[in-house]
Amino acid sequence: MPHYDRGTLGAEPALGNMFTRQLKETAGAMNSPFDLSGQVAVITGSSKGIGRAAAEIMASLGAKVVVSSRKADACEAVAAGIKKVGGEALVIPCNIARKEEVEGLVAGALKHWGRIDTLVCNAAVNPYFGPLEKIPDEAFDKIMSSNIKSNLWLCNYAIPAMAERGGGNVVIVSSIGGLRGSAQLGAYGISKAADMQLTRSLAVEWGARNVRINCVAPGLVKTDFARALWEDPERLKRTVSTAPLRRIGEPREIGGVIAFLASTAASFMTGTVIVADGGVSIA
Repeated sequence: MPHYDRGTLGAEPALGNMFTRQLKETAGAMNSPFDLSGQVAVITGSSKGIGRAAAEIMASLGAKVVVSSRKADACEAVAAGIKKVGGEALVIPCNIARKEEVEGLVAGALKHWGRIDTLVCNAAVNPYFGPLEKIPDEAFDKIMSSNIKSNLWLCNYAIPAMAERGGGNVVIVSSIGGLRGSAQLGAYGISKAADMQLTRSLAVEWGARNVRINCVAPGLVKTDFARALWEDPERLKRTVSTAPLRRIGEPREIGGVIAFLASTAASFMTGTVIVADGGVSIA
């Protein structure tokens, strides 16, 4: 029969308890990989919809957020709500179609907080609904300028400052319209496909400087921007009938993906397009 020392037997549970206690203490001291404390995030188009959801979620995770859109009063309302629950928010209005305002947005954030850790390129436009055959030049140019060129402006102003500080993140909000053909949203889809390629190209350019660039491609989400697509009951019924989740998305569901990409939980991801569409694109 093997011999067991009673003292040793008594020590083993004690040793196990010590290790358990140490593990708990270590886990308590470690930040969650989703924690954004200390980050400064600039979010365009954040007075409503997906941008607002991203700002509120990121602030709740500890980030200092810059709320930005064309209308200052709408931004102030969002910022006030964030501050009311203990978050930090700064308002810098910006029309992304105006290069000097884009430059001012980045400069203002750097002046106020001294850094930008995450840039969320969310603002976009779509002034035309119809076939490409009939799209006016002015509408096509506006879509391409606001949805692609403005994002490049934002990145070119913000990323160098990130790189100088040792790294950062960019999240470009695209759309599954960039993955599929459309008889009515063709120009918008072209711009969103270009945003995906902008993501990949910038990821290659800036990866060596520890700046990550990723993209989110939402499906139909209940926002004012997409109101025409979900407010019509018949159109909505057709849309969700083939979607695996049988519903459209909520802004907070995309805001959460954006917050994830800004966190250290996504630190090994760059040049990636995350599709969040309830399964529409695979059904």
